[in-house]
Amino acid sequence: MYIEKEVFSHPITEQILEKLANPQIVRIDNYREVFNRSNQSFFLQEKSKKLILAKKYGEFLYPGPSVCHSFGYENFYYTSNILNCIYSCEYCFLKGMYRSANIVVFVNIEDYFNEIDRILENKFLYISVSYESDLLALEGIVPFSSAWIEYAKEKQNLMIEIRTKSANFKALEKLPPQQNVILAWTLSPQEIIEKYEHTTPSLFARLSAIKKAIENGWKVRLCFDPVLYIEDWKTIYENFINTVFEELNPEKILDISVGVFRISKDYLKSMKRAFSNEITAFLYEEAEHVCTYPKWLKEDMMAALISRLEHFLPSYKIFVV
Repeated sequence: MYIEKEVFSHPITEQILEKLANPQIVRIDNYREVFNRSNQSFFLQEKSKKLILAKKYGEFLYPGPSVCHSFGYENFYYTSNILNCIYSCEYCFLKGMYRSANIVVFVNIEDYFNEIDRILENKFLYISVSYESDLLALEGIVPFSSAWIEYAKEKQNLMIEIRTKSANFKALEKLPPQQNVILAWTLSPQEIIEKYEHTTPSLFARLSAIKKAIENGWKVRLCFDPVLYIEDWKTIYENFINTVFEELNPEKILDISVGVFRISKDYLKSMKRAFSNEITAFLYEEAEHVCTYPKWLKEDMMAALISRLEHFLPSYKIFVV
C-alpha cells in the first residue's frame, strides 16, 4: 500500500493499518504520482488492487450529475471519500474514468464534515456518499459508512444515501438507524451478477442483508440500475423483480430507482480502448455527451420494468432516469 507522508499519523490511517496484517508500505508525497501515472493497465491492476491513503484538498462536494437520480431533492450533491471500488463490474463507469484500478482513500474525513457543516448553515442537502466506490463493502478496513452515519445523526437539514452491492450489513447492525440515512442496495438479476458483476455478492446474499436492515429499522432503497439489454432481458428482469418481492415486503421499501445503462461518451471511449465485450461493443445513441440505448429500446425496457414494479409499489415510489 501507498501512504502520503502527510497522513501517515492520521487517526484513520492508524485504524486502517491496525486491520491489515503486515502490509508492505511505500511512503509517497502525493497520491497522483501513483494513481495518475501514464502507461498503467487498469485491468491488470484489478487482479491485485493496491490501497493508497491520501489527503483530499479542494472541493469536497460536487453537484449531482444529470444521469443520476435526485429523488426530488433540490440540492443534490455527491462526495468521494474513496476513489474506485473493491468490486469489478464490467459496465462500471469507473473503468473509463480512471487510469488506475487502485483504491484511493482520502483519510481526512473531518474536512468533508467541516465543509458540509458550512453549507448546511444555509440550505438542506441531499448527498450520495458512495458515488465512486462501495463504502459498505470496504467498511471492515475503512470505517467510513459508520462515520457518515454518526455524523448525520445530529443534522436536521441533511439526508445521505449510502449505496452498495455489499451483503455486509453486519458491519452496521449495532448502530441505531437514523431517519436521515438511506441504505440503498443496487440489485441485478443473478444472470447479470454472474456475467458482469465480478466478485460481488449474489442476489440472495444482498436480499438477506436488506431483510436485516429493514428488521433493524433502516430506511431502505432498492436500485434496479443499470438495467442491461441482454438476450431474453424481459423474462429475466420480470422473474428477477418477482424474486425480489417474494423475499422482501414492498411496504417496507422506501422507494425504488430504475434506469437503463448510460455512460459518458468519453468514459465509454476509454473502456473500448481497453477491452471489448457486449457492453462496450453495443451501438449506443449519444445525446449531450451521454451514451445509452436507442430511444425505442429504452422506452420498451422501462415500460416493461415499471409495469412489473407497479404490481408491488405505487408509482410515486418509483423514480426513473
